[in-house]
Amino acid sequence: MNGNKFTQLDWDDLRHFLALAQSGTFLGAAKQLGVEHATISRRVSSLEATLERKLIDRRGRRVVLTPEGEKVARHAAVIALQTAAVEQIGRSSATEVRGHVRISAPPALSSVLLAKPIVAIRRDHPGVQITLVGEKRFTSLNRREADIAVRLSRPEDGDYSITKLHELTFNLFASKRYLETVAPSEWTFIGYDEAMNASPQQLRLKEVAAGRPIALRSSVLEFQVAAARLDGGVVMLPDFAVPEDLQRIEGEHALVRELWLVVHAEIKDLPSIRVVLDALKSAFKRKPHAGPPHLSG
Repeated sequence: MNGNKFTQLDWDDLRHFLALAQSGTFLGAAKQLGVEHATISRRVSSLEATLERKLIDRRGRRVVLTPEGEKVARHAAVIALQTAAVEQIGRSSATEVRGHVRISAPPALSSVLLAKPIVAIRRDHPGVQITLVGEKRFTSLNRREADIAVRLSRPEDGDYSITKLHELTFNLFASKRYLETVAPSEWTFIGYDEAMNASPQQLRLKEVAAGRPIALRSSVLEFQVAAARLDGGVVMLPDFAVPEDLQRIEGEHALVRELWLVVHAEIKDLPSIRVVLDALKSAFKRKPHAGPPHLSG
Protein backbone atom coordinates (compact mmCIF):
# COMPACT_ATOMS: atom_id res chain seq x y z
CA MET A 1 0.00 0.00 0.00
CA ASN A 2 1.33 3.43 -0.94
CA GLY A 3 1.46 5.43 2.29
CA ASN A 4 1.45 8.75 0.42
CA LYS A 5 -1.84 7.96 -1.29
CA PHE A 6 -3.63 6.59 1.80
CA THR A 7 -6.63 8.63 2.88
CA GLN A 8 -8.26 8.70 6.29
CA LEU A 9 -10.59 5.82 7.10
CA ASP A 10 -14.28 6.58 7.35
CA TRP A 11 -15.86 4.92 10.40
CA ASP A 12 -19.17 4.65 8.56
CA ASP A 13 -17.43 2.58 5.88
CA LEU A 14 -16.05 0.29 8.58
CA ARG A 15 -19.44 0.08 10.31
CA HIS A 16 -21.20 -0.98 7.11
CA PHE A 17 -18.46 -3.50 6.31
CA LEU A 18 -18.70 -4.98 9.81
CA ALA A 19 -22.46 -5.45 9.40
CA LEU A 20 -21.80 -7.29 6.13
CA ALA A 21 -19.14 -9.44 7.77
CA GLN A 22 -21.60 -10.35 10.56
CA SER A 23 -24.60 -11.13 8.38
CA GLY A 24 -22.89 -12.64 5.35
CA THR A 25 -25.30 -11.01 2.90
CA PHE A 26 -25.91 -7.48 1.65
CA LEU A 27 -29.60 -7.85 2.45
CA GLY A 28 -28.88 -8.97 6.01
CA ALA A 29 -26.46 -6.09 6.56
CA ALA A 30 -28.97 -3.62 5.16
CA LYS A 31 -31.68 -4.90 7.52
CA GLN A 32 -29.28 -4.78 10.47
CA LEU A 33 -28.41 -1.12 9.87
CA GLY A 34 -31.76 -0.01 8.47
CA VAL A 35 -30.33 1.20 5.16
CA GLU A 36 -30.65 0.32 1.48
CA HIS A 37 -28.82 -2.61 -0.08
CA ALA A 38 -26.96 -0.20 -2.36
CA THR A 39 -25.64 1.76 0.63
CA ILE A 40 -23.88 -1.31 1.99
CA SER A 41 -22.32 -2.04 -1.39
CA ARG A 42 -21.20 1.58 -1.83
CA ARG A 43 -19.67 1.80 1.64
CA VAL A 44 -17.79 -1.49 1.29
CA SER A 45 -16.47 -0.46 -2.12
CA SER A 46 -15.34 2.83 -0.57
CA LEU A 47 -13.47 0.97 2.18
CA GLU A 48 -11.82 -1.33 -0.37
CA ALA A 49 -10.74 1.69 -2.38
CA THR A 50 -9.32 3.41 0.71
CA LEU A 51 -7.37 0.34 1.79
CA GLU A 52 -6.53 -0.69 -1.78
CA ARG A 53 -7.43 -4.25 -0.80
CA LYS A 54 -10.12 -6.70 -1.85
CA LEU A 55 -12.12 -7.48 1.30
CA ILE A 56 -14.98 -9.66 0.05
CA ASP A 57 -15.77 -12.30 -2.53
CA ARG A 58 -19.35 -12.48 -3.81
CA ARG A 59 -20.63 -16.06 -4.11
CA GLY A 60 -24.23 -15.80 -5.20
CA ARG A 61 -26.19 -14.12 -2.45
CA ARG A 62 -23.57 -14.94 0.16
CA VAL A 63 -20.44 -12.92 0.81
CA VAL A 64 -17.16 -14.51 1.88
CA LEU A 65 -14.42 -12.44 3.46
CA THR A 66 -10.94 -12.53 1.97
CA PRO A 67 -8.03 -13.01 4.39
CA GLU A 68 -7.59 -9.22 4.39
CA GLY A 69 -11.32 -8.86 4.99
CA GLU A 70 -11.12 -11.16 8.02
CA LYS A 71 -8.35 -9.01 9.51
CA VAL A 72 -10.29 -5.79 8.90
CA ALA A 73 -13.45 -7.31 10.42
CA ARG A 74 -11.57 -8.28 13.59
CA HIS A 75 -10.16 -4.78 14.01
CA ALA A 76 -13.50 -3.15 13.16
CA ALA A 77 -15.20 -5.27 15.83
CA VAL A 78 -12.77 -3.97 18.47
CA ILE A 79 -13.49 -0.40 17.38
CA ALA A 80 -17.23 -1.14 17.58
CA LEU A 81 -16.84 -2.40 21.14
CA GLN A 82 -14.94 0.70 22.16
CA THR A 83 -17.45 2.94 20.38
CA ALA A 84 -20.29 1.21 22.24
CA ALA A 85 -18.56 1.94 25.52
CA VAL A 86 -18.26 5.63 24.66
CA GLU A 87 -21.86 5.79 23.44
CA GLN A 88 -23.01 4.17 26.68
CA ILE A 89 -21.46 7.04 28.65
CA GLY A 90 -23.58 9.44 26.65
CA ARG A 91 -26.74 7.42 27.26
CA SER A 92 -26.17 7.06 30.99
CA SER A 93 -27.38 9.44 33.64
CA ALA A 94 -27.03 9.67 37.39
CA THR A 95 -30.54 8.32 37.91
CA GLU A 96 -31.29 5.90 35.07
CA VAL A 97 -29.43 3.19 33.18
CA ARG A 98 -29.97 3.33 29.44
CA GLY A 99 -28.83 1.22 26.53
CA HIS A 100 -29.67 -1.54 24.06
CA VAL A 101 -28.45 -5.04 24.97
CA ARG A 102 -28.52 -7.95 22.54
CA ILE A 103 -28.63 -11.45 24.06
CA SER A 104 -28.04 -14.68 22.13
CA ALA A 105 -29.35 -17.99 23.53
CA PRO A 106 -30.76 -21.31 22.29
CA PRO A 107 -34.43 -20.81 21.28
CA ALA A 108 -36.10 -23.33 23.61
CA LEU A 109 -34.02 -22.23 26.56
CA SER A 110 -34.81 -18.58 25.83
CA SER A 111 -38.57 -18.95 26.04
CA VAL A 112 -38.62 -21.04 29.22
CA LEU A 113 -35.70 -19.76 31.28
CA LEU A 114 -34.97 -16.22 30.15
CA ALA A 115 -38.37 -14.58 29.67
CA LYS A 116 -39.00 -13.91 33.36
CA PRO A 117 -35.63 -12.30 34.23
CA ILE A 118 -35.66 -10.24 31.03
CA VAL A 119 -39.13 -8.85 31.75
CA ALA A 120 -37.95 -8.08 35.29
CA ILE A 121 -34.99 -6.13 33.90
CA ARG A 122 -37.34 -4.00 31.80
CA ARG A 123 -39.53 -3.37 34.85
CA ASP A 124 -36.59 -2.32 37.03
CA HIS A 125 -34.68 -0.46 34.30
CA PRO A 126 -37.11 0.97 31.71
CA GLY A 127 -34.25 2.72 29.94
CA VAL A 128 -32.71 -0.63 28.96
CA GLN A 129 -33.92 -2.16 25.70
CA ILE A 130 -33.28 -5.87 25.08
CA THR A 131 -33.20 -7.95 21.91
CA LEU A 132 -33.15 -11.72 22.38
CA VAL A 133 -31.79 -13.72 19.45
CA GLY A 134 -32.62 -17.43 19.56
CA GLU A 135 -29.86 -19.46 17.93
CA LYS A 136 -27.92 -22.61 18.68
CA ARG A 137 -24.54 -21.59 17.25
CA PHE A 138 -22.07 -19.71 19.40
CA THR A 139 -22.54 -16.14 18.25
CA SER A 140 -19.35 -14.18 17.67
CA LEU A 141 -19.24 -11.67 20.49
CA ASN A 142 -16.05 -10.31 18.97
CA ARG A 143 -18.00 -9.24 15.91
CA ARG A 144 -20.77 -7.65 17.97
CA GLU A 145 -23.42 -10.08 16.72
CA ALA A 146 -24.52 -10.06 20.34
CA ASP A 147 -23.43 -8.39 23.57
CA ILE A 148 -24.18 -11.37 25.83
CA ALA A 149 -24.44 -15.08 25.05
CA VAL A 150 -26.07 -17.85 27.11
CA ARG A 151 -24.64 -21.16 25.98
CA LEU A 152 -24.31 -24.86 26.85
CA SER A 153 -20.63 -24.87 25.96
CA ARG A 154 -17.87 -22.78 27.50
CA PRO A 155 -15.82 -20.82 24.93
CA GLU A 156 -12.25 -22.06 24.82
CA ASP A 157 -10.65 -18.79 23.74
CA GLY A 158 -11.41 -15.10 23.42
CA ASP A 159 -11.29 -12.12 25.76
CA TYR A 160 -14.49 -13.01 27.62
CA SER A 161 -15.90 -12.75 31.10
CA ILE A 162 -17.51 -16.15 31.75
CA THR A 163 -19.86 -17.23 34.53
CA LYS A 164 -21.40 -20.64 35.14
CA LEU A 165 -25.14 -20.10 35.52
CA HIS A 166 -26.64 -23.52 36.05
CA GLU A 167 -26.45 -27.24 35.36
CA LEU A 168 -29.06 -28.81 33.10
CA THR A 169 -29.84 -32.52 33.30
CA PHE A 170 -30.84 -34.44 30.17
CA ASN A 171 -32.76 -37.72 30.47
CA LEU A 172 -34.68 -40.13 28.26
CA PHE A 173 -38.47 -39.76 28.07
CA ALA A 174 -41.41 -41.29 26.24
CA SER A 175 -45.17 -41.36 26.52
CA LYS A 176 -46.78 -43.85 28.89
CA ARG A 177 -48.58 -45.58 26.03
CA TYR A 178 -45.39 -45.92 23.99
CA LEU A 179 -43.55 -47.56 26.86
CA GLU A 180 -46.47 -49.92 27.50
CA THR A 181 -46.95 -51.00 23.88
CA VAL A 182 -43.45 -51.03 22.37
CA ALA A 183 -40.73 -53.41 23.55
CA PRO A 184 -37.35 -51.78 24.30
CA SER A 185 -35.73 -53.76 21.48
CA GLU A 186 -38.18 -52.10 19.06
CA TRP A 187 -37.83 -48.54 20.32
CA THR A 188 -37.16 -45.79 17.83
CA PHE A 189 -35.72 -42.47 18.87
CA ILE A 190 -36.34 -38.77 18.35
CA GLY A 191 -33.26 -36.58 18.01
CA TYR A 192 -31.69 -33.53 16.43
CA ASP A 193 -30.89 -33.10 12.76
CA GLU A 194 -27.41 -33.52 11.31
CA ALA A 195 -26.31 -30.01 12.34
CA MET A 196 -26.38 -31.15 15.99
CA ASN A 197 -24.70 -34.54 15.49
CA ALA A 198 -21.69 -33.50 17.57
CA SER A 199 -23.68 -32.22 20.54
CA PRO A 200 -23.21 -34.20 23.78
CA GLN A 201 -26.94 -34.98 24.09
CA GLN A 202 -27.12 -36.30 20.52
CA LEU A 203 -24.02 -38.42 21.07
CA ARG A 204 -25.55 -39.83 24.25
CA LEU A 205 -28.81 -40.56 22.42
CA LYS A 206 -26.92 -42.49 19.72
CA GLU A 207 -25.06 -44.40 22.42
CA VAL A 208 -28.33 -45.39 24.11
CA ALA A 209 -29.99 -46.23 20.79
CA ALA A 210 -27.19 -48.72 20.11
CA GLY A 211 -28.12 -49.22 16.49
CA ARG A 212 -31.86 -48.74 16.89
CA PRO A 213 -33.05 -46.03 14.49
CA ILE A 214 -33.30 -42.33 15.21
CA ALA A 215 -36.40 -42.19 13.06
CA LEU A 216 -37.51 -38.63 13.77
CA ARG A 217 -35.12 -35.68 13.65
CA SER A 218 -35.66 -31.98 14.15
CA SER A 219 -33.62 -28.93 15.08
CA VAL A 220 -36.69 -27.70 16.98
CA LEU A 221 -36.85 -29.01 20.54
CA GLU A 222 -40.56 -28.22 20.81
CA PHE A 223 -41.23 -30.55 17.87
CA GLN A 224 -39.29 -33.34 19.56
CA VAL A 225 -41.41 -32.88 22.68
CA ALA A 226 -44.64 -32.89 20.64
CA ALA A 227 -43.59 -36.03 18.75
CA ALA A 228 -42.82 -37.89 21.97
CA ARG A 229 -46.16 -36.88 23.47
CA LEU A 230 -47.85 -38.35 20.38
CA ASP A 231 -46.19 -41.75 20.97
CA GLY A 232 -43.52 -41.01 18.35
CA GLY A 233 -40.61 -42.59 20.18
CA VAL A 234 -38.00 -42.04 22.87
CA VAL A 235 -36.49 -38.57 23.23
CA MET A 236 -33.66 -37.03 25.27
CA LEU A 237 -34.79 -33.79 26.89
CA PRO A 238 -33.33 -31.20 29.24
CA ASP A 239 -35.10 -30.85 32.56
CA PHE A 240 -36.66 -27.49 31.65
CA ALA A 241 -38.44 -28.88 28.58
CA VAL A 242 -40.24 -31.91 30.04
CA PRO A 243 -44.06 -31.86 30.07
CA GLU A 244 -45.76 -33.70 32.90
CA ASP A 245 -47.30 -36.37 30.65
CA LEU A 246 -43.95 -37.82 29.54
CA GLN A 247 -42.35 -40.52 31.65
CA ARG A 248 -38.65 -40.65 32.45
CA ILE A 249 -36.97 -43.91 31.48
CA GLU A 250 -34.98 -45.31 34.38
CA GLY A 251 -31.35 -46.21 33.86
CA GLU A 252 -27.86 -44.72 33.65
CA HIS A 253 -28.80 -42.39 30.83
CA ALA A 254 -28.57 -38.97 32.46
CA LEU A 255 -26.33 -36.31 30.95
CA VAL A 256 -25.43 -33.10 32.79
CA ARG A 257 -24.46 -29.99 30.83
CA GLU A 258 -23.34 -26.65 32.19
CA LEU A 259 -25.01 -23.39 31.24
CA TRP A 260 -22.65 -20.46 30.71
CA LEU A 261 -23.10 -16.70 30.67
CA VAL A 262 -20.57 -15.08 28.33
CA VAL A 263 -19.81 -11.40 27.67
CA HIS A 264 -16.90 -9.66 26.02
CA ALA A 265 -14.56 -8.29 28.67
CA GLU A 266 -14.44 -4.94 26.87
CA ILE A 267 -18.08 -4.14 27.66
CA LYS A 268 -18.88 -6.17 30.80
CA ASP A 269 -18.81 -3.09 33.06
CA LEU A 270 -21.08 -0.90 30.95
CA PRO A 271 -24.12 -0.03 33.12
CA SER A 272 -26.72 -1.53 30.76
CA ILE A 273 -24.68 -4.72 30.29
CA ARG A 274 -24.03 -4.99 34.03
CA VAL A 275 -27.72 -4.83 35.02
CA VAL A 276 -28.55 -7.59 32.53
CA LEU A 277 -25.67 -9.80 33.70
CA ASP A 278 -26.57 -9.30 37.35
CA ALA A 279 -30.24 -10.05 36.74
CA LEU A 280 -29.49 -13.29 34.86
CA LYS A 281 -27.04 -14.44 37.52
CA SER A 282 -29.56 -13.70 40.29
CA ALA A 283 -32.39 -15.50 38.47
CA PHE A 284 -30.43 -18.76 38.35
CA LYS A 285 -28.88 -18.36 41.79
CA ARG A 286 -32.21 -18.14 43.61
CA LYS A 287 -33.00 -21.85 43.07
CA PRO A 288 -29.64 -23.52 42.59
CA HIS A 289 -30.88 -27.05 43.33
CA ALA A 290 -34.31 -26.87 41.71
CA GLY A 291 -34.92 -27.83 38.12
CA PRO A 292 -36.41 -25.18 35.85
CA PRO A 293 -40.18 -25.20 35.29
CA HIS A 294 -41.97 -27.79 33.16
CA LEU A 295 -43.58 -26.86 29.88
CA SER A 296 -47.31 -26.77 30.33
CA GLY A 297 -49.52 -29.13 28.39
